[in-house]
This record gives sequence, structure tokens and C-alpha cells, in this order.
Amino acid sequence: MEVISDKKLCLLYVGADQKVVDQFMDCDEKVDFHIVKNSLVALKWLKEHKTADAILCEKEIPGQSGIEFHSVLKEKFSDIHSIPFILIAKDKDKSDLSKAVKNGIDDFYVQPFSTKNILERIQFLKELKANLKKEKIIPAKSKTGKYKIGFWKRSFDIGVASVALLFASPFLLLFIIAIRLESKGKVYYISKRVGTGYKVFDFYKLRSMYPDADKRIKEFEHLNQYAHNENEKDLEHTSAGTQNVKSGGTMLIGDDNTVDEQKHNTRRKESAKNAFIKFDNDPRITKVGKIIRKLSIDELPQLINVLKGDMSIVGNRPLPQYEAEVLTTDEWTDRFNGPAGITGLWQVEARGRSSIMSTEERKNLDLKYVEYANSKRAFLIDMWIVLRTFRAVFQKENV
Repeated sequence: MEVISDKKLCLLYVGADQKVVDQFMDCDEKVDFHIVKNSLVALKWLKEHKTADAILCEKEIPGQSGIEFHSVLKEKFSDIHSIPFILIAKDKDKSDLSKAVKNGIDDFYVQPFSTKNILERIQFLKELKANLKKEKIIPAKSKTGKYKIGFWKRSFDIGVASVALLFASPFLLLFIIAIRLESKGKVYYISKRVGTGYKVFDFYKLRSMYPDADKRIKEFEHLNQYAHNENEKDLEHTSAGTQNVKSGGTMLIGDDNTVDEQKHNTRRKESAKNAFIKFDNDPRITKVGKIIRKLSIDELPQLINVLKGDMSIVGNRPLPQYEAEVLTTDEWTDRFNGPAGITGLWQVEARGRSSIMSTEERKNLDLKYVEYANSKRAFLIDMWIVLRTFRAVFQKENV
């Protein structure tokens, strides 16, 4: 068994890209860089040496993809979750990025990249995984299996969504006019959300904020109710896709933008602590927006999502991609193994209390609902949540 020096990082590189090899062999940092050209040799190396500080793997290796190799590792080694796994690609591919996130791969780099920044990222991942291990938060196979919506739930969704849209049409028209009169811009809001099984879809809402709300997250980040440390106001916490950052550092390629890698790592450190964003007395909300949020009228367009099958009436809230990104590893993966919904367990629980719900409480309620959704009592529990939602709508607390 090889003993890793405290002053060196032991890295296992699976691939044959000479440029990557040269980068790490010539870097100023002290690194034990081990090179294997395929998954079979990599498995043999891990069995012999038992440990590594990180695994760097090319997207394409002989015989299989890097994503497939990661799945094999999870089957072969029970403690592989404690080792950061980073995928390296020569070009941007949205489908590969989506698969990597879904399979719990820790990070995805597109060449060229900065060796210094990738080593800093590995150090951060090591610390994060060590802390999760101390708290006994470890990845596990899904307890419930792949979620499939039941006949009664789907029938209820279609029936309620159709009737609600029919009767709500006159009110929707009035509020659409009010929104347009108060502020310029589109009266509806579409964002990419992550739902059941990490499916990404277009999420519909009436616009309750000013048109530039997404770009003002950093300005009001100190108001985030889920922030663990209010003194860390200098950390950037902007939504993915709302801003293009240019600098002299390595650029990470996202779905619709490029982001400076160093700043991205800073955001990821903060995101690991705070998976959710919610502002107290959000100043970005319009006057009409406060009314439609209070009465949950802004949620009505989501009935279209329900009819399309993206969501259900009851389920876990579908998350923006930047929030879902930090919940794709460890035991939080089961959070996405239930239906995405307009209302759910954490919403009715949050409305029924005066104190602010912590991130941990919210995530645990999401996991609890997934267990309910995959049980024989699923439909009855949904009806109970629906009844509590009607009562909660008229309470003062907004969630």
C-alpha cells in the first residue's frame, strides 16, 4: 500500500492525452501523478494502492466512456465516494455534461484548463467529502428505485390542472394586464428546472419580479434566508447563466455561458453550504408580484407543466440548475427520485411555522416525501398535502 505524503497530492490519471500528462508533470505543485491508459489497469492500480487523492479521467477511454468507468468504480469500491472524480473532455457537449451530473461525477473540465485551479478544486472536494464523511453523509443506492407516476396520481393531475386552468383563465387575464402595466417586459417567466430523475424542463410562472431580477441576486445576497454565514457577503452567488465573467484565468464552459473557473470554485464552496436561495422581503418583487405570490396566482402557469407531464400537483419543488447541481451527490440524490410538484411537504410545513426553515430541514422533508411517494399510501398523502395547501395559501408566511 502506497503512503501519500501530506505535502503531495496523489492523482490517478486515466487516459492517454499527452498534453494533460505534460501539464501535470511540469506543474510547480508537488504531485504524485500516476498514469494508466484504460479502465482495467486503473482498477488494478486502485486495488493495489487502495487510495488516491483524486481520479482524473478522460471522457473517452479505450473500451468505454469515462462516465461508464465511474459507474463501474461505484460498483467495485464501496468507499469510492470519498475520492474526487473529475472528467476531462476536449470539447463541450451538453449531453455528456448532463450525464456526468446525473451520475454524481464531482466535476467536468473542458480543455484547456489551469493545472493550479484544478488542484485547488481537488483540495476543496477532499475537504468537502471528509466533512460529509464525518457527518455520516455517504452516497447510497436509491432506497425506492426509479420513480414511476401512478395511474390515480396522473389522473388527478390531469383533471385538476384542466379544471383549474379553465376557471382561472379570467383571473389570469386580469393579472397579466396588471403585470404589464406596472413594469415593461414579458408577463411570464420561463426558467430551466430540474425535476424527476434530473430531467431538465421549461418551468412556467407569471412574472412577479422586475425584468432584471436574476442579475441582482449578488446585490441582495445578504438577505438570503438559507445563508449559513452572513459575514461571507463578499462571495459571489449569482445564478448560472445570468452573467458572463471574463478574466485572465481558465474559462469553464456552461450550457449557455462561460465562467471564470476560480470564481466558479468560490461559488461552489458557498453553494455546498447553501443549496437554496430565498430572500427575506425580496426587494426585486413588484407590487403586483406581492399580491400574486401571496395568493399563489403566479404558480398557475405551472398547471401547463402538469398537463405536459413535467410536474405533478404534489411533489418536491423542481430546482433551478444552479441549486440542483450541489444536490447530485451523496444521499441527496434520492431527492430527485420522486415527482416534481407545485406544492409539497416542505411548503405546507414551512407555512405552518413562524421560524425560518433551515436548508437541512428542507432537504430532509424532500427525502421524506420521496419515501411517501413510493409507498402504497402515496395518493392519500397527496390528498392530505393538498388540503393543507388550501389552508396555507391564506397564511402570511410566503415560502
